[in-house]
This record gives sequence, structure tokens and C-alpha cells, in this order.
Amino acid sequence: MTTSENLPRVVVTTASETSPLLDAAASGVCDAADPEPTLGAAANANDDEPKIKVNMAQLLPALAIGIFLVAMDQTLTIATYGKIGSDLNALNSTSWIATSYFLTLTTFQPLYGRLSDIFGRKECLLFAYTVFGIGCLGCGLAQDIIQLCIARGVAGMGGGGMNAVVSILVTDLVSLRDRGVWQGYINVVFAAGIASGAPVGGLLADSIGWRWAFAGQFPVAILAWIAVFAVLQSPDADDDAKQHWKQKLLRIDFLGAFALSAAAFVLLFGLDNGANEGWGRPVTVVPLALTPVLFAVFIFIEVKVATDPFAPGHVILDPRCWRRTELTSSAAMALTATQSGLLFMPSTVLGLTGSLGGGLIMRKTGKYYGLTIVGYTILLLGIIPLVLFTGALTPSVIGTVIGMSVLALGASISITTTLIAIIANCAPEDMAMAVACSYLFRSLGTTIGISLSTAVLQQVLRTELAVRLQDGGRAAEIEEHVRQSLDYIRTLPPRTAQTVRDCYAVATTWAFLPIALLAGLCLISTVFIREKKLER
Repeated sequence: MTTSENLPRVVVTTASETSPLLDAAASGVCDAADPEPTLGAAANANDDEPKIKVNMAQLLPALAIGIFLVAMDQTLTIATYGKIGSDLNALNSTSWIATSYFLTLTTFQPLYGRLSDIFGRKECLLFAYTVFGIGCLGCGLAQDIIQLCIARGVAGMGGGGMNAVVSILVTDLVSLRDRGVWQGYINVVFAAGIASGAPVGGLLADSIGWRWAFAGQFPVAILAWIAVFAVLQSPDADDDAKQHWKQKLLRIDFLGAFALSAAAFVLLFGLDNGANEGWGRPVTVVPLALTPVLFAVFIFIEVKVATDPFAPGHVILDPRCWRRTELTSSAAMALTATQSGLLFMPSTVLGLTGSLGGGLIMRKTGKYYGLTIVGYTILLLGIIPLVLFTGALTPSVIGTVIGMSVLALGASISITTTLIAIIANCAPEDMAMAVACSYLFRSLGTTIGISLSTAVLQQVLRTELAVRLQDGGRAAEIEEHVRQSLDYIRTLPPRTAQTVRDCYAVATTWAFLPIALLAGLCLISTVFIREKKLER
């Protein structure tokens, strides 16, 4: 492990509370209009200005608590889905536990980029911890699936900032060439949380109950709040930063946030109804038809209406670093709805290896384009064993673990490289919004990926059960009960129970189809990424 003596002390110019902690030259990010940019070339341009020293070796452990918590939360619920669905008699609605979280996370994550510019990095991070903790506590107290989903939505409001603001902070404080390495350190902590989440969630669910898997995160959120409050220093505020809070609120793009939230909600609502109610019913067709309209309204608001948009048109529509790559890549990794927590252990190891290794390669070479192509190619190849060994060829736990591990390796490389590509291709004043928008597309991709996979799984499961259980009304009854609770399978005769399990295997295999298609789009989208040399 790297010791604190070996970690760099980052020198930061004194700035306002709401300005980037490094100026345009020191941040290592060139103006997008520069035809032949060289990043980081003017790192010492303002040596005569007053400065403060920030030791990342001291700051990172404080941030690590929140990073670990938000990562653990993502897999903590995996091992509890079955128990939650059976306990609340809503197994076919458990996808909304994740969807409600990612829906609000998707909406608020890009907002944190603008909010951190307006209110300050530290203030936004503390706010995120507070809201996340309250949401987790609400999940532990929920009495039905609706209350649980609402509480998960509240947690998502905070979870969005716990990732985005930390990423913005690190980008403020380190050079772009070292950014990938520091992202690797962060991903090691993140991977530890991912690896711990599923086993801890399963242990809690089997012992004291699934509610503690959520409520137990509340005191950890308090600890993260205290650590950041004590360690992270905010630069002195200037006159603009000392605006009254009402003036600051007027700068927030609430209209754009509402439009994005509405667009994401109708899409997910339509996909869920299609899987559970049928694809030809108005309750499915109308929301899906409204989806492109609302997304178009969102883009129009950001480009033409909002005075301080959280996703400016020149940021999200810049073809030199195609941020839609984030959407498809995250969608391609949305496997959590159908995976067992145990499958994440080896994939976690390869995932953190890919992230840290990718960062070290970028530090050595100063390039990211070729590495991005390699990462997405590996990701696409990882889908093959997942399809083959979840039922298409033969069910195999080992084959599934191999597929998950290969996919995690490619995904971790490409996520790190695309983040660096985004930062490298944006102007300094757009850095916070660009990073936040990258998390927007990543979260939106995760949300859509989970919903698409779940919709395919539910539809195929319904079709397979209807075909294989050919006993009229009894088949419909079994289908309804099985889609509500997995515990019902244990009450069936052995032959019928095996048939139901076979149906689940077929449905799981088909659920990887949209993931494979989106993984292919990831690889194609790398054509739009522009290479810039990352200088120290």
C-alpha cells in the first residue's frame, strides 16, 4: 500500500468557496478551443499567488468512508431482494427498489455539479451524506414496497452527490495525468464496498432481518459526515460566494431537473408495465411514447431556457468526447437485478485491478484512447460466457463467475478512461458540470439497463411459464404466485418446481440480450472520443 510519505502533496491556489480549487492552468485542463492542446503544461503559472497545501493522503481516508458506504449500498440489497419481495409480497416489483434509487440519483447527480459551484464542494458533500442517511433509515422503517421505494428514492438524492462531488474534488486537486491513478485508489475503496455489500446484506437478512441492511447504514453516514467536516477545508469565500441563500437557490435549474426526472420516470414506468401488464396496453404504450418527447424537452430546456443549466448543451453534445458512452457502458453493466452476491467476489478483484492498472498505464503513456477501445472490447467479450453459462449452453456457476470477472475487468478500465477523456476535453469552467454529467449518463445507463433486463426477464418468464405449465387456470395461478414470491416454488411438487426453475434459467439468459447490444454500442461510440496528450 502506498504510504502517506510517498503520496503527493497537492498545492492549491487560494480561490473562492465556489470556484475550482485549481485555476485553469493548474488544473491541467485545456480550453476546448485550443487546436493543439497540451494538458498540464502551465501547472506553475501562478506561483506568486497565496497558496494552501492539501495532503491527499489525509483527505482520501475521510472521503473513503462515504465512498465505501455508497458502494456497499449498491450490492447490500442484492442478497436481500428475494427476502424483501417475499416478505412484502411484491417480488415482481423488487426492481423498483433499485430503479427508484437510481431514478433520483440520475436526476440529482448532475445537479451536484452546478450546486457545488454555487454552494461549495464541502457543503454539497455534507448535504449528500445527510440525505442519504435519512433515506437509509427510512428504508429500515418501511412497511410496504411503496414506502421502501420512496425511502430508496430519498437515499438516491444523497447517493448522487456522494459519488459526483468526490470525483469533482479529486479532479480539482490532482493533475490530469495522475487523475486516473487517484481514481484507481478510489475504486479500490469502492470495490471493497461492492465486495462487502452482498455478503453483509445476506448475513443481516438471514440473522436479524433485511431492514438492518438499510438502517445500519445510517450511523456510518453520520461517521462519514463527521470525517469530512473535520478534514476537508473550504477556501475563503469571495463576494459572489457570499450571496444570500435565496439568490443561490434562484440559480438552480429546477425546471431541467424536473424534465429529466419525468423523462426517466415515464420510461421506467412503461418498461415495468410492459413486463408485468403487457406491451400493447395503453398504460405501457403511452409512457413509452412520451419518453422521447420529454427527453427532447429536457435538452431544449438545458440548451435554450435555463440560465444556469446543470447539463449545458456545449457539455452534453460535445462530439469530441462522446459522453453517451457513459450511458451505454453503465447500461451494459446493469447485471445486479439477476446476480447472486457471491458472484461479485472474483469480479471485484479484477475490477479494481483494471481500474488501478488503467490509471497507471495512463500515467505512464499519457494516452487513453487505445486503452478505452481495449476496455470496451473486453467488456463485450465478457457477455459471451454470461449468456452461455446461465442457461443457453449449460448452467455453470464457474462459467458465470468467469463472465462476470471478464466484464468487470473491461468495465473498470473503460469507466476510468472515459472519465479522463471527458475531463481532458472540457474547458476548466465546465469541469464540475462535465464530471457531474458523466455520472448522469452513467446512472441513467444503469437505470435503463436494469429496467430493460428486468423487463425482458419478466416477459420471457411469463411466456415460458405459460408454455410449459399447460394446465389452464392452474398455470396462471402458479405464474402469478411465482412472480410474487420465490418461496412459493418450495411449495410446488418437485417436477413442477424444476420446470419453474428451468423457466427462470431461460429468462435469465434472454435478459443478457439488451446488455450485449448496449455493450456493442459502447465499442462503437469510442469512435467519437478525441485523444489529447496528458502531460504531467
